[in-house]
Amino acid sequence: MQLNKTLAVLALAFGAHAAQAETIRVAIGTQDPTINTATGGLVIRELKLLEKYLPKDGRYKDAQWDIQWKSFTSGPPLTNEQVAGKLDIGSMAEFPGLLNIVAHRAAGKKSVFINVISGSVQGSGNGIVVPTDSPVQTFSELKGKQISVPFGSTAHGVLLRAIANQGWDNERDVTLVSQAPDVGGSALKANKIDAHANFVPFPDLFQYRGFARKIYDGSQDKNATFHGTLVDADYAKKYPEVVVAYLRAVIEADRLATEDPEKISELIQKVTGIEAEVNYLFHGPLGLQTRDATWKPEFRAAANTALKTLRLLKKTDLEFDANEYIDDSFIRAAYKASGLDYDKRLKDYAKSPLKAKDAKTGQAITDLNQVGQVWIEGEPKVRHYTTPNHALEAAKGAEAAGKKVRVVYAHDRNTGIKLFAHQAWFVADAKGALSAFLLKSDAEAWAKGKGGKVLDFAAAKAGVVAAK
Repeated sequence: MQLNKTLAVLALAFGAHAAQAETIRVAIGTQDPTINTATGGLVIRELKLLEKYLPKDGRYKDAQWDIQWKSFTSGPPLTNEQVAGKLDIGSMAEFPGLLNIVAHRAAGKKSVFINVISGSVQGSGNGIVVPTDSPVQTFSELKGKQISVPFGSTAHGVLLRAIANQGWDNERDVTLVSQAPDVGGSALKANKIDAHANFVPFPDLFQYRGFARKIYDGSQDKNATFHGTLVDADYAKKYPEVVVAYLRAVIEADRLATEDPEKISELIQKVTGIEAEVNYLFHGPLGLQTRDATWKPEFRAAANTALKTLRLLKKTDLEFDANEYIDDSFIRAAYKASGLDYDKRLKDYAKSPLKAKDAKTGQAITDLNQVGQVWIEGEPKVRHYTTPNHALEAAKGAEAAGKKVRVVYAHDRNTGIKLFAHQAWFVADAKGALSAFLLKSDAEAWAKGKGGKVLDFAAAKAGVVAAK
């Protein structure tokens, strides 16, 4: 009898304790195919980094965690689910991010940007491509043409500004068609569209796969761009420690990508099918965009630029300062908890660092605008070189030895942005030293001003000699 009473008391006590244990949902919307958001979603999920940092004491001592992940192809459908209360946290670019804020306002709710994941103060990442065999070399040649773009995306904003910079009317001088990335890719392959504008990584992915050629990079727009994280404001107020835990996972994911970008690039390929060579273009050292969680003034300005574009598109008539919806307190707390200096990083504009020696000469690499890189099949690490000459020599030598070259990278001599060398234009000076360029017109201007011969990739590689 006494034993039964004891068991009954224990059962009641356990039941009361279990009833008090809170089940906390952490529902995160990602954009896995938008590879520059990987350290805000895919990497965290696949390596289970969030679980490492979720709070385990105080009010969370007995908490049960309901971690949910869902990937989307773009920001708008993610926003729909977040407004509907199905997601707590979500990643997207500044343009759909402002749509997210507006949509929450319309529903009587509030979302706030809590960090940047990756971006470019130059604006690189978004781009406009044409079919490979198109005669078009510059955006100015697209007047009167049909251009597709995912409406409501950050690439849509870039395209509209590119049109405005030409002095064109976006309703009379060009025909804009809404196409998702997969549809735009198919249209390019079939030559059913004159040009296609898109966000990371699709302009470069289509280039890499050989059916498109980039004629406009977002850096020509000279407006910063970023992808960041939005959280439901009520959720952040209720569970601030959970939000900080997520951001600590973001910080660790960034560290892992910096330490071993090849491994992270292969991981992204495994999950998304997007080739590691394309992922490395962004996540490797000196990447096309920079992973950066801090709220640099340029990113704050980009949010307001996105809002202005929304008004131009008549997606909203609201006028407010986007900074009202940026809360850096959580990322500052995450930096502090991780033993890092937020203000120091805020002032640091360096790209993901390259600390390497030329694989041919052993010379330290210092001129970052002239870096060449080669990834050879079977080699776990990318080789780095001081010049495009050394990189093309290495690629040529590897092929002569029967090895497969996965990819060669170069950097635009004017802007420093990272390029697929096989899609770049080169200028060889009188001594044979090569300089790389995204646009043929830039290569021609360089050759005219400084002397030299304009070459495509095949000609540059065929005739490459060591610069004297």
